[in-house]
Amino acid sequence: MTDKKGLYIQMFSIHGMVRAENMELGHDADTGGQIKYVVELCNILSASDQIRKIDLFTRLIQDKSCSEDYAQPIEQVNDRFRIVRIQCGGKKYIRKELLWPHLDEFVDKTIKFIRLEKDIPDMVHGHYPDAGYVAMELASFFGVPLVYTGHSLGRSKRARLLEDGLDINEMNRKLKIDHRIEMEETILKSAEKVITSTRQEIETQYGLYRNRTLPTYKVLPPGIGIEKFYPYYQDTFLDSREREEALYAKASVTQELNRFFNHPDKPIILVLCRPDKRKNIQGLVKAYGEDAELQAMANLAIFAGIRKDISDKEESERDVLTQMLLLMDKYNLYGKMAIPKRHDFEHEVPELYRIAAQQRGVFVNPALTEPFGLTLLEALACGLPIVATNDGGPRDIVENCKTGTLVDPTDTVALASAIKDILVHPDKWNEFSKNGILNTRKIYSWEGHAHSYCHEMKALCHQSEKISISNSEPKQSVGKRLAKLDYMLISDIDDTLLGGNPEKLQTLMDLLEQHSGQIGFGVATGRIFESAMDILKANGVRMPDIIISCVGSRISYGDSLNNDKGWETHISKNWTPDLIASRLEEVDFVRLQNASVQGPFKLSYYMDPGKDRLAKIHHILNKNRFRYSLIYSQNRYLDILPYRASKGKAIRYLSYKWGIPLKNLLVCGDSGNDAEMLKGETLGVVVGNYSPELETLRSAKQIYFAKESHAGGMMEGMQHYQLIQKATGGGKQ
Repeated sequence: MTDKKGLYIQMFSIHGMVRAENMELGHDADTGGQIKYVVELCNILSASDQIRKIDLFTRLIQDKSCSEDYAQPIEQVNDRFRIVRIQCGGKKYIRKELLWPHLDEFVDKTIKFIRLEKDIPDMVHGHYPDAGYVAMELASFFGVPLVYTGHSLGRSKRARLLEDGLDINEMNRKLKIDHRIEMEETILKSAEKVITSTRQEIETQYGLYRNRTLPTYKVLPPGIGIEKFYPYYQDTFLDSREREEALYAKASVTQELNRFFNHPDKPIILVLCRPDKRKNIQGLVKAYGEDAELQAMANLAIFAGIRKDISDKEESERDVLTQMLLLMDKYNLYGKMAIPKRHDFEHEVPELYRIAAQQRGVFVNPALTEPFGLTLLEALACGLPIVATNDGGPRDIVENCKTGTLVDPTDTVALASAIKDILVHPDKWNEFSKNGILNTRKIYSWEGHAHSYCHEMKALCHQSEKISISNSEPKQSVGKRLAKLDYMLISDIDDTLLGGNPEKLQTLMDLLEQHSGQIGFGVATGRIFESAMDILKANGVRMPDIIISCVGSRISYGDSLNNDKGWETHISKNWTPDLIASRLEEVDFVRLQNASVQGPFKLSYYMDPGKDRLAKIHHILNKNRFRYSLIYSQNRYLDILPYRASKGKAIRYLSYKWGIPLKNLLVCGDSGNDAEMLKGETLGVVVGNYSPELETLRSAKQIYFAKESHAGGMMEGMQHYQLIQKATGGGKQ
């Protein structure tokens, strides 16, 4: 099927400010080269005949401090490529470490988007662990392959920060480092394929993980836009407008550099990176500052992100920028060192490389660690020789392109010597420049990257389809199933679905099986999940698509039995079960039920009827300012839940998440703990054997009181509302 139509790929890069043009790289630590990589990857893939559609999902940001572009829900980049922005965790821009609690909201809203689009992806690809988590959840729901690119990994970062003396508790407070690592482990367990830029990345970074052997890996170094990063001696403008933009950018950059330099005609040592401690800007400034000969030979230009006011930056970035300024002052580098506050990545950065190349300068990447190093390729493509850290990506780049020099970035003398060696040897400069231009085009083209990527993804999707077809009893994923359904029957278990005539129960099961393509089946029960599954199996009930258990505090899905993490995140707000239990210990008319029936979001008690007893429980809980829902049923069972949880609220949540209108949900019950889910816009059915406590619902709209009991009453309700006729297109809408 994928051969005929091409692949539909969903990419996820959640944390950064993502747009198709004029990317604000360097805005902060979360807006680095990986954003540019993902956008360019999507752009080049969208030109392939093997791709039907590609959507890049990111976070919607509506913040006065950010461009209005990031508040646009859908940015149509070309006829096959869109940037889709999903709101989660409010609308303000926040750093990625603060997004973890909101990722399930992102999952839910993406599912809703997929449902509305009526188009399920062939595969999902997450970039960084936050997006990896979202892609992993969607892959599980929709039964499609998960591809992951880590870009940088938590275990390596934690080890590096510990070496720098940072306290692990501080790391967890600010960076949520342990949570990130556990998520990376989970993603590796679920991913079918991990894309890396270098072999070393697999061996020395992913090699630190417990689950490192579970996925397969593919080394696919990113490409570069050759048409933009052309050699310094060429003029390849397509039209006069392009030429004017490039000339203006060149003039603007030249003017900015000349503001700083006493001798602007000297060769330029160029640095372009985020103000991150790992980038080791201070090491390069120190190397330059301690070498008078190097200062006499060349100027130093450091473009360290975008800033208005250093004091407004994050603490880590502020420290790096402040240290850079202090070193500039310490070594008296005024007139020799440029530190511009901003640069335009679309037009000015390519001109920066070419200006430095025309003046026979050098591009330096002094990072302590470098997974890849896209800026190195950009510089080489423009004909600018490089000096780079002897780590990760730079090793592969220098070996493949036969150009540049690798150094230990912590050795400032060696760093300065490597730069001088290129500056003072014209033949070496020429050789490095020529090899860089020719070999980047040969080895690191986007076209080659896209071809390899498409080949890998097609093979992955075919393999996934084969496994599904070869299964003796192929099951449709819950996501694909629910995304197609517009109608659903949801029933309480005890004394509603079960407890009556077994023949009528079987007739109901046969009816649901016959129309399973149009009507979903769910149960909503006060039982704990395990108990619900046991009794359904014992009575020959077909596996439901959805199981709402623990009085609505847990939602699980069909054969996968996976919990809905979005629901758990939603109901966990202000839930304090230990405190509630301790306050109720002194109440003599309630008794805690068995530990086996308790749940993470449910406290269950026995309470016999008595005057004002329910009011007293409410008084105690309200007096202590607890947020809760309280359900009392069958004159015996008292359940305390998070205030956002109940069977009715769970049903409404599912309606929202999966896009099934409430008016298309037929809900059946028999007792007091069903009352809340029977009310509202749903089609309510009270079976004939109902408890007297439901008598008050007779006056409610859209609640039908059946004459028959149990499963027979459910079928009577289905007939009353013409559920099958509507679902199959034969009834009134």
